[in-house]
Amino acid sequence: MLKTRTFVFAALGTLVAALLLPVSSVAADATAQPAAGSSAKHRVIFQVSDNDPRIWNLALTNVKNVQDDLGKDNVEVEVVAYGPGLPMLKLESEVSSRIADAIGNGVSIVACENTMTNMKTTRADMLPKLGYVKAGVVELMEKQSAGWAYIRP
Repeated sequence: MLKTRTFVFAALGTLVAALLLPVSSVAADATAQPAAGSSAKHRVIFQVSDNDPRIWNLALTNVKNVQDDLGKDNVEVEVVAYGPGLPMLKLESEVSSRIADAIGNGVSIVACENTMTNMKTTRADMLPKLGYVKAGVVELMEKQSAGWAYIRP
């Protein structure tokens, strides 16, 4: 019984020590300043999956605000459209001029090809200068895994 108790206390002591080491190193990293001249950019991805010009206008206003506040050279912005949000990327869209303005300001606006296939939509139906991804949801997952901020207006 004494050997078991000694072993448990020794194991707990080792566990506590192991847990404290990463916390102290993370705390030190969190207070570190970025290196001078760092070219790190903010990165943000917006999801728009609504066929509603009000939601698209809100998203595009958010995008513009982010670029204005951070400086468009300091932020990488992507808008991914899938599901019901895809028709707003078509040629006859009510928000086509705002989308064109965003693309002209360096925003990447991408359409989900899975949704296009399901809606029987081709690239010829879509606004010019769009990007395309196989699956919009996977694009969101991959960007978030890579550290991109995620916004859904």
